Amino acid sequence: MTAELVRGQNHPLSQVRLEIRISAGVPVLAGATLGDENGTVHGAQWVAHPGAPALPGVEVARQAAVEHRLTVDLSAVPEAVHRVDVFLALPAGAGPSRFGAVPAPCTTVHGPDDTELARYTVTGLDTEAAVIALELYRRQGAWKIRAMGQGYADGLPALLADQGLREADALAVVRGATIPGPDPMASHDHDTHPAHGAGRRNPYDTRVPGDAPARGSTIDHTHPRRPRHLTPPPSSPPATGGAAASPATGGQPAPPVAGDAVGWSMEERLYNQVWGMFEDLARTTAAYRSAVDFADARLEKELDQALADPRARLGDGNAAVREAARTRREQLADRARAVLDRDLAQLIAESEVVEPALPPAYARWDNPVWRGYRVPAEPPMALRLGDLHLPESLPLRIPLLAVLPLEHGLWIDSGATAMPEGAFADSVALRRSAMEAAVALAARLLAVHPAGEFAVRVIDPAGAGARALRPLTGAGLLAAPPASGAAGVAEVLERLTRRVDLAQMAVRGGAAGALPDDVDAAQQLLVVNDFPHGFDDRAVTRLRYLADEGPAVGVHLLLVADRADTAGYGPLLDPLWRSLMRLTPVPDAYVADPWVGHAWTYEPALPPAGSRILEQVLGEVATARTKYK
Repeated sequence: MTAELVRGQNHPLSQVRLEIRISAGVPVLAGATLGDENGTVHGAQWVAHPGAPALPGVEVARQAAVEHRLTVDLSAVPEAVHRVDVFLALPAGAGPSRFGAVPAPCTTVHGPDDTELARYTVTGLDTEAAVIALELYRRQGAWKIRAMGQGYADGLPALLADQGLREADALAVVRGATIPGPDPMASHDHDTHPAHGAGRRNPYDTRVPGDAPARGSTIDHTHPRRPRHLTPPPSSPPATGGAAASPATGGQPAPPVAGDAVGWSMEERLYNQVWGMFEDLARTTAAYRSAVDFADARLEKELDQALADPRARLGDGNAAVREAARTRREQLADRARAVLDRDLAQLIAESEVVEPALPPAYARWDNPVWRGYRVPAEPPMALRLGDLHLPESLPLRIPLLAVLPLEHGLWIDSGATAMPEGAFADSVALRRSAMEAAVALAARLLAVHPAGEFAVRVIDPAGAGARALRPLTGAGLLAAPPASGAAGVAEVLERLTRRVDLAQMAVRGGAAGALPDDVDAAQQLLVVNDFPHGFDDRAVTRLRYLADEGPAVGVHLLLVADRADTAGYGPLLDPLWRSLMRLTPVPDAYVADPWVGHAWTYEPALPPAGSRILEQVLGEVATARTKYK
């Protein structure tokens, strides 16, 4: 039975020898890229195109054509290859320059006995001149196919560059057929399209409700296929006689394994595995929603057609037609739900082995890893800020990981208007909960850094956060008592502004670690409660300076505030809010992923009610700090 795929949907492959047939309606160039576990293409020798049509396990056509037949033997691709992306591109100067002006390309995947295994029509394209139609990828020892439909208005060079190919422009001309590059007349807004325009490197977005999309309003969390902060894996071309892929498993997934991803250490592998789970859940949910939307649209169309037929308006015939249309709609929706449930079951099973294996920086506070906690000798590469989930994915939750050191400040929104209705009975309780969430984050940051390498300072102008701060003050882990009043606010901001200035001068002078003896060289986290209470115009200016310049030299901001309280400043503080990553003290659906743009529900990382784990961990940190001094 043929699997009718929609964008984002995956399907297990029971065969490893395949023929991919493409019908485009107009002449197109067809090719394929070979990617490693990160999806990275390591050179021109990893790209099959008309100028170099044959690679180990892959062969494409030598020229543009209306119809193509690509042959793929997954048992013959090199062992280093984990992804095979099939792309289409419109030849520049030889007809239409965008896929929105041509019939939607149709792709079908056939087995060696000519059995059609899967079909995907690449719909929804507009200004794109190149598109990744299908992706064959290895997951836990078995091969799967995913309907991609990811387009690029800047053409094939942009597509290849997004996959890490440095010499992408060198492939712009192959055997006299120009592969399209940027179209000066085309819209360049495709990077924000939730379905096919989003590039793989886009960050997930945490826009403040009511903010217009802006380049500064996103927080950069690079997809692990492009880990900027990691040492890249060895870059070697595929060997001609590479080892065969694992035998087909008949669609049965292999048992999940913690750390089943690329990386030089277990921590890196777990980080990348979490990102892979995040992407899989985003795409399979998008496929389910797309299928249900299609079923609903077809039902509406069939009902309209039934009403438009005068002969069917009267009698039992009309009722039978409507009932048959509704039955077909339910069948489509049920099949889509069955696929989603299958994928969710696999992801839940993976989560059940990954969560217990996470290091403290990635783990929930109820993870047993915290019971044996010891202060680390090295800082981690990332930190868990909370959990993300979708309505269809409960109880599965994906860790929200932020790369360290933090590239942007954090803002815990204590505004009641931004919370789900009925979440809190009064604003006082909400503000207290926001401060408790801030303390839990500050405690985690202290716990995951080596002794003496991270310090926390607090501005609490009215003393409203004293109760929430008890775990930190009780353990003696604040760099100084919480600053209160206008004078205290000014003193802390002056101290940290001076530290940023001196650190910048040291960096420019080539001596990054050369700071005066009276300046704390440890990374600094400034927690500000009830902003802008206690701040005058000069203090606000300094806070904005710290938010912009501090992260690059180890000064980070954690703001607890209700944006409505700053309405008197007008648009002056808009850049500040856009530069911060918004978090909430209660579950709220506002985080957009970088692949399809779902509204994910964020839940803060809080200790279990009644637990003493925070105090135990901070006690260990305090003991290690005493020994360090």
